Amino acid sequence: MTALAARPPSAPAGAASETIVPAGGWRYGLMGFPLAFVALPLYVVLPHFYAQSFGVPLAALGALLLGVRLLDAFIDPLLGRWCDRLYARSGTSALRWAAVLSVAMVLGFVSLFFPPVQAMPELLVWAGAGLLLTTIAYSALTILHQSWGARWGGDAVQRSRIVAWREGCGVLGVVTASVAPGVLGWTGTSLLFATALTCAYAAWRRAPAPDLLPTDTGRQATASALWHPFSKPRFRRLLLVFLVNGIASAVPATLVLFFVQDRLQVPASQQSLFLGAYFVSAALAIPFWLRCVPRIGMGRTWGVGMLLSVATFLFAAQLGAGDSSAFVVVCVLSGAALGTDLALPAALLAGVIAEDGDQGQAEGLYFGWWNFVTKLNLALAAGLALPALQAWGYAPGARNEEALQALTFAYCLLPCALKTLAAALLYGLILRKEP
Repeated sequence: MTALAARPPSAPAGAASETIVPAGGWRYGLMGFPLAFVALPLYVVLPHFYAQSFGVPLAALGALLLGVRLLDAFIDPLLGRWCDRLYARSGTSALRWAAVLSVAMVLGFVSLFFPPVQAMPELLVWAGAGLLLTTIAYSALTILHQSWGARWGGDAVQRSRIVAWREGCGVLGVVTASVAPGVLGWTGTSLLFATALTCAYAAWRRAPAPDLLPTDTGRQATASALWHPFSKPRFRRLLLVFLVNGIASAVPATLVLFFVQDRLQVPASQQSLFLGAYFVSAALAIPFWLRCVPRIGMGRTWGVGMLLSVATFLFAAQLGAGDSSAFVVVCVLSGAALGTDLALPAALLAGVIAEDGDQGQAEGLYFGWWNFVTKLNLALAAGLALPALQAWGYAPGARNEEALQALTFAYCLLPCALKTLAAALLYGLILRKEP
């Protein structure tokens, strides 16, 4: 079945049948590979790369990342509404724009890791422009892709499977991106990214089409109103939990390479081992978490993942120089906890969209606000954590105990506090209201 084919008349609107999900799941989910492939360099590697390779001060780097990410985040709801309008025309319109966005993302990625200037402030201007191009293209393509999967509909188990295909391929992309620069260099990594994106787009074109339902014009106009999702209490509650949990995850993602380099004092050659263990563990854990969903529900499964993350980072706070083996255990356990963050929140959002009667109407707008919060988390992590560390006396390469304690607090204990708060909000705002 091609992307332009309609759902068979016998299949009810909003139902993701067993024939659709397995048959088209991998074709749809494969785009998660290159999207995650570019996400790791942008959000994890880039700050460390510019600090180490070009000597960019942490305060300046943090300010740049905060500004660009905030600007990118604030346009996500507008991109979501634009995506809904593309789907209102046809799936073909969405796929055509996906091709344009793919090309723009590759160009932006290459410009970031091969800057023609190295002197400041020209380097910062170039990096800001390249980052803005890449992140906007990434955001729009991500929302188009997420909306496609959400329009398949289905029950809780089916929605979690759809998201699992996308996020499972995404984890493979992250694992590949974590080792590719060390093996292939940035030239080979860029070529690999472009090739993967081309193949994923070709597969996406052959995935089953989502529901493109005829709708009442007045209701469609209401659903496209920019603030419409916030009129839904379920969405507001879920978004708050997602916000706090996302900040808890974004802080260690921003600081992990600094922690490994200075707190653990591990050689650069071993750093890819930790990232690989983290993301491979996340991928392997997803099937286990999916088996938990029919038994205890998506929300409770997500909560178990949060508590596992808290316990893991409390253990990580005890580590010091040379504890590389113990940190592998930290990466495995925190990666397993990450599996719930990957597979379940977006599936919960798809359920909220369906329950509130907006399926086939405003998926892009909901995911636009969803991604806005994701970007806000990353912006706050980079824009606040990096300058704060510098103010507390930490700089890359520091070995004095006071600076390392500040790094441990920011990397381990702050995320624990935030994850605990997220778990409490999940219970109070969502789980207690379940029948």
